[in-house]
Amino acid sequence: MKKGICIGSLPRDWAVEDKFKLAKEAGFDGVEIMSTTSEEELQQLKAAADAAGVEIPSIMGGVHWKWPLSSPDPEVRRQCAEAVAFALETAHLVGADTVLLVPGVVNEGTTYEEAWERSLAEIKELAKVAERSKVYLGIENVWNKFLLSPREFCQFLDEIGSEYVQAYFDCGNILIYGYPQHWIRTLGSRIKKVHVKDFVLAKRDFTYLLHGDVPWREVRQALLDIGYQDYVTVELPPYPQCPEQMVYDSSVQLDRILQGV
Repeated sequence: MKKGICIGSLPRDWAVEDKFKLAKEAGFDGVEIMSTTSEEELQQLKAAADAAGVEIPSIMGGVHWKWPLSSPDPEVRRQCAEAVAFALETAHLVGADTVLLVPGVVNEGTTYEEAWERSLAEIKELAKVAERSKVYLGIENVWNKFLLSPREFCQFLDEIGSEYVQAYFDCGNILIYGYPQHWIRTLGSRIKKVHVKDFVLAKRDFTYLLHGDVPWREVRQALLDIGYQDYVTVELPPYPQCPEQMVYDSSVQLDRILQGV
């Protein structure tokens, strides 16, 4: 498995070139970037990654919370779909093969059934863009009150019916209502990418790797059992002081996880 880190986990006030160099020096193979509407910015990110010797394996969508695909407003859904389509169509500029997407949000104004129907219809259309672009849509499990069981997540992906729409599984997000090792085995080959962060159940809060309750030995074994060999990407905030130290610490902690703790 390859080691990745989100660009938001790197020191926020550093130049992009220095961020990528730090990721490489700390032992990461790739950096996941945020989505952008600028092809020029994507080319700059690619140049910085190449200079540092790291990959950009994936792009994290940024508008799916502001403009969810489950919104009752067609204009909101259109704005989200256009942004995701742009990310899919331009991912080749940085060499990314996956765009992360939150599929929808259930809230007071959107029922579970409505979220399912609207999100499913929108993602089926986006799947056509993904197929043309040869870039995967990675549907992430998040705290959106939607797709709350692994069997249901499988059903949703299977109803979309595209090999280019798969799961972007987050080990920390799932712990509050499930067991990551169970989800991994149920999703199986549907998993395209993996996010890692830890979670403290007693506090109901995220924390740094090996500081919480995620059963990392079981997670690693489940990933091995399904034959997963792609990126395992750290998604955690920098330390408030010495932010670069968090990058080095996370690299060592991820090594321990991938080696079996």
